[in-house]
Amino acid sequence: MRTGGERLRIALGARVLLGLALALVLPKSRAQLRQPERQQQLVIRFVRDPDPAPDLKIKDLDGRELTLQAYKGKVVLLNFWATWCGPCRSEIPSLIQIQEAYKDRLQIIGMDVDDGDPDRLRAFVKAKGINYPVAMASAPMRIAYGGIGALPTLFVINQDSKIVQKHIGLFDPRLYEIEARALLNMPVPARVETFEDTGEVSLKHADRATSLPGIDTSKLTQEQRTEALHNLNAETCDCGCKMTLAQCRISDPNCKTSKDRAVAIVNEAAKLPAKDAPKGNIAAPPSSDPSMPR
Repeated sequence: MRTGGERLRIALGARVLLGLALALVLPKSRAQLRQPERQQQLVIRFVRDPDPAPDLKIKDLDGRELTLQAYKGKVVLLNFWATWCGPCRSEIPSLIQIQEAYKDRLQIIGMDVDDGDPDRLRAFVKAKGINYPVAMASAPMRIAYGGIGALPTLFVINQDSKIVQKHIGLFDPRLYEIEARALLNMPVPARVETFEDTGEVSLKHADRATSLPGIDTSKLTQEQRTEALHNLNAETCDCGCKMTLAQCRISDPNCKTSKDRAVAIVNEAAKLPAKDAPKGNIAAPPSSDPSMPR
């Protein structure tokens, strides 16, 4: 069974590569954000029908109440992080700059995870010159936000306090700035698209997913795939995450417990008679299955 610390220390290699790729695409300064992208246009994506963000209702390190209601009308970047997390530390200077540049229209909130000593955390915040509120994330809050399986995890919350995007792992912070500018109706060198959330932003929508990370359903008929996905959303993972198997696969693709059980469920579904298959055949010919949107 995974411990909370082990789940939070998941390798972020893929996210690092994506962050490096963004660095090649994104402009090098805020002034350049106003220049049109001629060679390659960045695409940013927001949830089409976003859900309200769970309220915070906690106190920051200075004892002040923190609520999302207080920041309604502003874009909020809710950042789950920890002092021991290298990628988290590396993005702090950029977050400080973003907060300073957009302080009247944007609010960054740091939610510290897995650091048990508030005095030590307070000293860290002071030493780094962090200019946005920081609080210690309680277990119920982490659960309310779908469980935090890797760090950093940043939620982009619009002016109506609804979650429109979620980033897990190391990204170029300039992406956060571009997304915030787009929500604030400011010029950006990017095209804005919307998408249906199938669990990658809010895990409660995992039941909308037609595919799951690391699980091959391409050899199943439509009926078999539907049965498999139903069971994956109905059964709880035994890794200790308290999520369904589908939610665990989306939240933590490296979880061996959920993967092994999910594979078994898919194999069981493959044995079911295929209603849409020709008589005498059990499985339909392989069909392509769309990959999970990022």
